[in-house]
Amino acid sequence: MVKVLHFYKTYYPDSFGGIEQVIFQLSEAGVSHQIAATTLSLSARGDIDNGRVGSHAAYYSAINFEVASTPFSLSVIKKFKQLAEQADIIHYHFPYPFMDMVHFLSRVDKPTIVSYHSDIVKQKLALKFYTPLMNKFLGAVDCIVAASPNYVATSPTLQKYPDKVHVIPYGLDRKSYPAPTDAHLEYWRSRVGDKFFLFVGAFRYYKGLHILLEASQSTDYPLVIVGAGPIEKELKQQAANLGLKHIHFLGALPDQDKVALLKLCYSVVFPSHLRSEAFGIILLEGAMQGKPLISSEIGTGTTYINIDNETGIVVPPSSPSALREAMAKLWNDPALASRYGANAEKRFEQLFTSERMATSYMELYQQLMSKRQSAKH
Repeated sequence: MVKVLHFYKTYYPDSFGGIEQVIFQLSEAGVSHQIAATTLSLSARGDIDNGRVGSHAAYYSAINFEVASTPFSLSVIKKFKQLAEQADIIHYHFPYPFMDMVHFLSRVDKPTIVSYHSDIVKQKLALKFYTPLMNKFLGAVDCIVAASPNYVATSPTLQKYPDKVHVIPYGLDRKSYPAPTDAHLEYWRSRVGDKFFLFVGAFRYYKGLHILLEASQSTDYPLVIVGAGPIEKELKQQAANLGLKHIHFLGALPDQDKVALLKLCYSVVFPSHLRSEAFGIILLEGAMQGKPLISSEIGTGTTYINIDNETGIVVPPSSPSALREAMAKLWNDPALASRYGANAEKRFEQLFTSERMATSYMELYQQLMSKRQSAKH
């Protein structure tokens, strides 16, 4: 049994973002590969030892304060050191600057791997101060994993570590999603219909929702938007100003509702226009349900999932007119939409299952442990 400690700033049930989803899928899928996962994160709920998420152990340290979206905790240093001593592999999830500090303060002497989820894009001033620590941290770990070759090719940071970088795409497990009942599907069908474009995600600056709303002007395509976030008020005001009549803002919804809407929708549209969007888990979820995809070319994993004119349509970023044309093309050609959807599901099964992700990580863990053993002898 290989004991792996995952460390990131947040985790279930405090936060349900894409990185948390990846940690969860990896931890659960690892069970069949003799991987015993433990997670460590920070929580506003305080210090919690040996909780459970799914079938794995979850530890939490109390947040003392937060700076630039980075939570800090004094108790996590001791807790990390204790858990690291019991682990065979330390698996970090980047970016989280305080994690780099904890790594050096704890003087970890175990094989270390970093899942590199995203460059730091928005906090340019903070990045200037953080860069020396970041470079020291990435230089110190044994291995760095990116989720797509597209991201490696366009990341200035990853370009510095060509010998350390591996590519392992994110993967999902169908069985980890709740199956909606017929009654549940009928409920949503009665509310939003059964031919609509679907967006699911946090309402953040880089998601391109303002572009999607502008693209929806002068069309009558039903658009269902699931999620919440800091710019929700502005988006609803924009929709009102544009006179959009076919928009359904449903708020944040539980997984069962999200899966029902994914099954019912005509296409998943994902207009993220900045590199802060490193992958796009909802694109994977759409592909898993056999839906045609629409996304923007931003040099990240979104275009590793969605191949233009194969699994859907890829448009230039920040172009409402191109997005509108893509929506019209799919809407008016059900046969094309169906073909793209079938191709998306096929690509999902080939590249993006949690089983494939876990197998690839297990091979990497074994390589790192063997290398460490060889170095000792």
